[in-house]
Amino acid sequence: MIRLLVLMVAMVATTPLERYVRAAHAAGCPADQIRNFVRAGVVLQPVQLAFASAARLCDAPDGPTEVGFGGARMGGKSNSVLSQMGADDCVRQPGLGCLLLRKVGTSAQESFEALLPKTIGSLGDYYPGKGIFKFGNGSWIRLGHFHNEGDVDKYLGLEYGVVAIEEATTLSHSKKQAIQSCCRSPEGSGWRARTYYSTNPGGIGHAWFKQLFVQPFRKGTESDTRFIPATVDDNAFATKEYRRFLDGLTGWLKRAWRYGDWDIAAGQFFTTFRRDVHVLESDHPFWFDDLPRHWRVWMSKDYGFVHFTVFHLFAQDEDGNVFVVDEHAQRRWLPEQHAKAVRGGMLARNGVDVGRLETIVAGHDVFNRDRRGTSIADDYLAHGFRLRPADNDRINGAGELLRRLGDVEANIRPSLFIHERCARLIECFPALEHDPHRPEDVLKIDCDSETGLGGDDAYDACRYGVMHVAKGVSVKAVDDPFDDGERI
Repeated sequence: MIRLLVLMVAMVATTPLERYVRAAHAAGCPADQIRNFVRAGVVLQPVQLAFASAARLCDAPDGPTEVGFGGARMGGKSNSVLSQMGADDCVRQPGLGCLLLRKVGTSAQESFEALLPKTIGSLGDYYPGKGIFKFGNGSWIRLGHFHNEGDVDKYLGLEYGVVAIEEATTLSHSKKQAIQSCCRSPEGSGWRARTYYSTNPGGIGHAWFKQLFVQPFRKGTESDTRFIPATVDDNAFATKEYRRFLDGLTGWLKRAWRYGDWDIAAGQFFTTFRRDVHVLESDHPFWFDDLPRHWRVWMSKDYGFVHFTVFHLFAQDEDGNVFVVDEHAQRRWLPEQHAKAVRGGMLARNGVDVGRLETIVAGHDVFNRDRRGTSIADDYLAHGFRLRPADNDRINGAGELLRRLGDVEANIRPSLFIHERCARLIECFPALEHDPHRPEDVLKIDCDSETGLGGDDAYDACRYGVMHVAKGVSVKAVDDPFDDGERI
């Protein structure tokens, strides 16, 4: 909508300068920001102006402090970030210190120098030996280049009023936090510190970037962040040859690099997973107030304490379709807390009594006995849940999930669907990668111990549940998963 408005406003202007000024104004850029860009000779395209406008929102006391930009390849990200940082932020705030972190050593410096004439070259002087660009008002930009995460540490000793991180998803969440800790407002300056990010889908930082920027953008709940998506279609300067290259890609590369699809990542295992196909919203015709009585219903569980404990509620219809109906996921809870929440929350809201469950399958670790001679399974049994060992064949489990996901592009119908409230599972599927040592298996990944981001706990719980029906077990053949005695 913003891009369309910008273009419509620009069309009624007469000279190129007038069209540019009106387009910038329509994008939300304030007058002094537009003047700064014009004086520097910086010409930004509509989506880049949208990024600049979002960056200016950081001035407000209740505005964002982090702005993400990009998605697909060749969306004009580098030009935008440097123009905003240099031609606007440094020019209007004397003595402002900035850090621009770019991926890959020498090539990063060469790329930076190539950008200077198009952005801030006329506003100051660049000292290649020091990697610093200095402005006449005392502001400066330090170019920091990194090949791996460890290279970033040498730039963390100073205080920066603005930090910009390119290829942000190549950094872990902990390293991102370390960098952000150096982004502080200079005392008495009136400047509000901010961080700019540009990147593409994929990499070790895919999960944190998606959660921080993409999800709030999709839900319309942005508060401390703003996200501006961009693709090659937003860049009028992209060559025909590069567009042809992107259009010729296939699979995850095309979805990630051409279209900036955040529901897919480099090396993705489940390349046929599609949010628009496999995720059903609450108003979808399938979702009844209560699950039909003739459907099979069961649960699965993956255990964790520092990591997540995940329960999934499954159902299967008369056509063999499997539905992940609901999800319970919490960390650092005891069995008693999980049992109460599953019974009073997940089961209750779906109209499922515990006695209706066909079984509860769980990973084998819950059956290991400790020094007391008891197991986690025993703890759950004390609270009314009898757990059964799941089929833990990882390779066949991954294969069964691939089979049920189908392939809509190849006209192979899916038979696995997920309710939108199963948030961890939906976010987990696109992030799972091939194990380089066992390509038929999914690479094990742990969630961040501090933030809980990432991890494969939801995948394991789903795999256990799907393998239950893959074995062809009938309702009558499964033992009652609950004690015959009193149930809590």
